[in-house]
Amino acid sequence: MPPKPFPSSSPTNPSRRDFLARTGAGVAGMLLGPGVLLESCSPAGSATSHIQGGLRGADHAVGHLLRTPGRLPAPSQELSTDLLIVGGGVAGLAARRELARHGHEPLLLELEARTGGNAASGQNQVSAYPWGAHYLPVPDARNHDLLSFLRESGVVTGFDGASGLPIYNEYHLCHDPEERLLLNGHWQQGLVPEVGVPAADRAQIARFFQLIGELKQARGTDGRDAFAIPLDHSSTDAQFRRLDQQSFAAYLDQEGFTSPYLRWYLDYSCRDDYGATAAQVSAWAGLHYFAARKGRAHNATAADVLAWPEGNGFLVEQLRQQGQGTILSRIVACQLQETPTGVEVLAYNAAAQRTVRIRARQVLLAVPQFVAQRLLAGVQGAVHPAQPLHHAPWLVANLTVTGLPQGPGQPLSWDNVGYGGASVGYVNANHQHLSLSADGPKVITVYWPLSDAPPDVARRQAYQTTYAEWLPRVLAELEHLHPGATPYVQRVEVWVWGHGMVAPIPGFLWGPERAALAQPLRQRIFFAHSDYSGMSIFEEAFYQGLRATREMLAAV
Repeated sequence: MPPKPFPSSSPTNPSRRDFLARTGAGVAGMLLGPGVLLESCSPAGSATSHIQGGLRGADHAVGHLLRTPGRLPAPSQELSTDLLIVGGGVAGLAARRELARHGHEPLLLELEARTGGNAASGQNQVSAYPWGAHYLPVPDARNHDLLSFLRESGVVTGFDGASGLPIYNEYHLCHDPEERLLLNGHWQQGLVPEVGVPAADRAQIARFFQLIGELKQARGTDGRDAFAIPLDHSSTDAQFRRLDQQSFAAYLDQEGFTSPYLRWYLDYSCRDDYGATAAQVSAWAGLHYFAARKGRAHNATAADVLAWPEGNGFLVEQLRQQGQGTILSRIVACQLQETPTGVEVLAYNAAAQRTVRIRARQVLLAVPQFVAQRLLAGVQGAVHPAQPLHHAPWLVANLTVTGLPQGPGQPLSWDNVGYGGASVGYVNANHQHLSLSADGPKVITVYWPLSDAPPDVARRQAYQTTYAEWLPRVLAELEHLHPGATPYVQRVEVWVWGHGMVAPIPGFLWGPERAALAQPLRQRIFFAHSDYSGMSIFEEAFYQGLRATREMLAAV
């Protein structure tokens, strides 16, 4: 899951900018302190009157200042640094960690109160829980950079003497039962439809996974894996790369994969990892989802995942701890220009309500590509995409419940999905807790890619939807999985990710534009973000941070 991502990140109400616009607030009024939450409850006497909660989300009011840098007050503070990182998500934190390993202490600017990007997390009296990305598949044993980080984080405890394969801390491997699917009124084990599925559909499902087994082993004429993570390590062979030119849905039609059960599962998988449907992502990306997972370990397989109550918030906190240098939070970079000695950035400090001029020799823009484009507006030679990248909006809701009515079949699992549901299900944040009983209060995190409309339309609609409108939709999803669950719900908090994750639409992954956008400018301005992979997964953001850092170090 996004979006599939440490203590509460003190977010703000995403619709607050509309209120500010109506009240005519100026810059100072827009920059309210962190921790604003639109608290709400249902009308007295209603079936949901016992539920508390509200809207949370990224600080759009502050972030949107980069659209109008001319409105900033004159700089009242100046800072100088050798290396500057803009953005404290996975890529920015990975870059900061890598620079520390080479003796550098960069200055990092972060818009939010805490670093983490879409791997943010929260916590209440019941549990820590994710606000975005929530797991990491067991990595390919050849991904030495990632394994080194996991070893330093205590996730990998050592390596087997005979095989050389990593040994994972059992606490970090997702506990059983891991996944279940509600299909035909029964909770089955695993997410591939089985219960009541006709023989002809089962045959198609088996044929698809036979194809995936072949693609996992496939290599191009250049000797590289057909599908790899990081994806830049994949084969350049045209027989594979041409798959990027058509949609995954078109490819499945072409290959005779027409079973509605299989197509539901493949569409679910694309929505889960990319926030977009099989008709929207490329065939190469759709196959990569399955064929690139080649994790091997002494005590785990490629089917295993690493999970934490706070989701990938655990990983970003480890990245933060393993880095060096000052982190300035609640500060947004608004304007960038080159100077004779490097770069100059104008940034707004929301906490102090003042503009800061920052001079640096090199800058790494570890921000989404559409943010980088605004910062590069006046920079000579900057590459601009022919059309905006497909950034999928998401809704994430954390529900605190005293219990959940369970239907027949597989018991409550880590990942719980309903066949045909609008969302992609929920994860149980308490699943990794070392307790003797699954009873008692828990927090479940519902993930809902808003993929029914074009991204810009879905984003506007999401921002304009109130908590009172989201609540019954979220509860309807829960009732689909657990009829009669509403009385058990104590609290529902909703987070809208307007630009939750980049989606690999046809032609982007292996077209010329993706590589061109990531090229540094005159060894002064560098780029790192999962946008430059075209896939919003932890491994790609981590890789992009390291790639850009090594380009910076090579330019010294």
